[in-house]
Amino acid sequence: MFRPLEGVQVLDLSRVLAGPYTAKLLSDLGATVLRVEAPWGDDTRGWGPPFTEIGDEQVAAYWTSVNLGKSIIRKNLKIESDLQDVRKLISDSDIIIENFRPGKAEEWFHPWPDRAIVCSISAYGNEGPRSREGGYDIVMQARSGLMSITGDENGTTAKVGVAVIDVATGLHASSAIIAALYRREKEGIGAKLTLSLWDCALDLLVNQAQNAIISGKNPAPMGTSHPNLVPYRAYTTLDGEFVIAVGSDEQWEKLSRALRLEIPVDSDWSKNSQRVEDRKLVDAMISKSVKQLTSSELESLLEGIPCAPVNSIKQALSDPHSTERGMLSSTLGINHVSSPHRFHN
Repeated sequence: MFRPLEGVQVLDLSRVLAGPYTAKLLSDLGATVLRVEAPWGDDTRGWGPPFTEIGDEQVAAYWTSVNLGKSIIRKNLKIESDLQDVRKLISDSDIIIENFRPGKAEEWFHPWPDRAIVCSISAYGNEGPRSREGGYDIVMQARSGLMSITGDENGTTAKVGVAVIDVATGLHASSAIIAALYRREKEGIGAKLTLSLWDCALDLLVNQAQNAIISGKNPAPMGTSHPNLVPYRAYTTLDGEFVIAVGSDEQWEKLSRALRLEIPVDSDWSKNSQRVEDRKLVDAMISKSVKQLTSSELESLLEGIPCAPVNSIKQALSDPHSTERGMLSSTLGINHVSSPHRFHN
């Protein structure tokens, strides 16, 4: 398999999720990752159950989701000899990832090597009135407004089921690091990159942020529904929940024929904008039709229209498509989701 970052040395000095996930993504691309943890280990080693065994240590599944395949050493940066050891590791690394409180890494390690690419991740960034504050993903989901649009139509608040802001930050960080590596190849100089969970959270709002900017109104929680498309949500079938996602007027025509919908004569639902206006009527008609079918029957009926049953995690992992694409692998005897990257020479 082609591994484009083979030979690149990454030093992971980060904790919890966003930074470790960044390093995991670089490892998936072939980089060698050395991870430095405190003598007592990363916080997420204890974020369980469930737990699994690595050597003679019990660690949380959470920790294994982003740290398998990395070399791990323990250092206490409050001890001068350990601090000197890490400084030596920095001098030998191409990429350094850290998420200490803003300014702390500079205090310990400045000046950085000229050719090093240093990626600093923090909660709110180095500037602004919240720059000294920390924050976990759920805090960011709350403050950024993401949580205000995640929940049911009755206004019951919910968070996204994974730490999506940490993950988005890791994705942004890894792409910035790769861009900096590309520049280093051309110009021979390193880079200092700074990312914050806050900035990435606001970027993650995409169309919902733009909806608010353009309309002047706050988007509201809508359950599984979409603010700009109809039908685009989960419906109840005879044996579960099933998502129908119509993204074009052509798909709507296919859906209405497949379900034999009796559209009111005074309604023009051929255009999405009108279906959004008549959301409740459209949803009620589709709900009445699909509740008479099993999810399997509905999926067969709607072939060619984007749709899917609402699976459990175990159902998704064991899906024949996951198996065919080799999306589960094993490291240190622990099964995990494989890298999604596919490189072909």
